[in-house]
Amino acid sequence: MWLWVQSGRMTQLDSKDIQLLAHLQQDSQTSALDLSNTLGMSASQIGRRRQRLEAEGFINGYPCRLNAEKLGLDVQAFIQVQTESQTDKTHQSIQKLTKSQPEIVAAWTLTGEADYIFRVYCANLTSLNNLIQNVLLPHPSIGRVQSQIVMDQLKDETALPLTVSALEK
Repeated sequence: MWLWVQSGRMTQLDSKDIQLLAHLQQDSQTSALDLSNTLGMSASQIGRRRQRLEAEGFINGYPCRLNAEKLGLDVQAFIQVQTESQTDKTHQSIQKLTKSQPEIVAAWTLTGEADYIFRVYCANLTSLNNLIQNVLLPHPSIGRVQSQIVMDQLKDETALPLTVSALEK
């Protein structure tokens, strides 16, 4: 039995919860009937557990993963950004920028030399260059930009490492 404290209340997860979460993050479209066969529980038990895990915030949603190349997004890059200053106004400005640019599909704040890193998808190198030269570099909160173009993607998983042994530590 594993206990998590969230919002002042204890939540218990057992090994069946962990197994269910692991299966759902591999294929969220798996039916309760198929999961019941795999996990040795009834479909109604699977449904109730799934609803509880959703209500308690362990499941944030069920994204649809698209094929970037088939959609004409042939260039993936990571862009490191150093800001001009470390202020709340700067941070809010960068947040607004990331939300306004659909090419920026993920953004993180970092420790170290760069303040942010963006994961971007663009149709081609011209589009990437346009994003960097005409959007990022002129932005008043951005001081320095460094980009790395992805040559080959070896792994792209969204699944978290859910093993019973890892959670027992």
